[in-house]
Amino acid sequence: MPLLQLFNLRKDFGGLRAVDDVSLEVATGAIVGLIGPNGSGKSTLLNLIAGSAERTAGRIIFDGDEISGLSADQVFQRGIARGYQDPSLYLKMTTLDNALLPVKSQRGEHPWYAPWRRFWQKQEAENARAAAGVLEQVQLLGHYDSLASDLSGGQMKLLEMGRSLMGSPKLLLLDEPTAGVAPNLAYEIFEEISRLRQQHGITFLIVEHRLEILFDFVDSVYVMHLGNLLAHGSADDIASNETVREVYFGD
Repeated sequence: MPLLQLFNLRKDFGGLRAVDDVSLEVATGAIVGLIGPNGSGKSTLLNLIAGSAERTAGRIIFDGDEISGLSADQVFQRGIARGYQDPSLYLKMTTLDNALLPVKSQRGEHPWYAPWRRFWQKQEAENARAAAGVLEQVQLLGHYDSLASDLSGGQMKLLEMGRSLMGSPKLLLLDEPTAGVAPNLAYEIFEEISRLRQQHGITFLIVEHRLEILFDFVDSVYVMHLGNLLAHGSADDIASNETVREVYFGD
């Protein structure tokens, strides 16, 4: 069974239909690309899956359960994390503190335990060790005590991925993870995505405009245009699809 299934998903904004009857599947452990011209509905589709936008119609099935209509927090608790084109970090907090934010079931956040340090001190230390391991994996351990605002744009992207990993996601939705990043670091970001899939079994659905990088890593690609799905296939299939080339590249 696919990890994620969308059935006839639709999103209207007044008289504008941003997502129009979209049905797709993402297999467990896959890296799937979602591409299309600006305004084609890609980011809106991610918002619908993540629960941060309310669907007009359709169904969302995740890991065998329907999550249509759940809040963003409930969707996150089920195992879906969302990354943004502009990293949504707390810039006045350290890199380590940002990484610790998504950890689930923190005893120190419970009003019954928070006043007594002995109830949550050990768990807090374990979480900090886990976060240090994640920061090392995304090459940011040396910046653990730096403010997030002091990181480069590429490092912020890596921190957002590392922070998402601390929430133990099954599916990670990424919206242009290489936007505004130098080409060499952009490729490193996708290499990190590939490592996360291999080491942690995380599934990825990725919106990306740098197709020359995306196509080196994906198992399959969906193409959107004017809110609709235009095509689906391997990277080679999509690159040679005449309709896609006409719509996306203007050929």
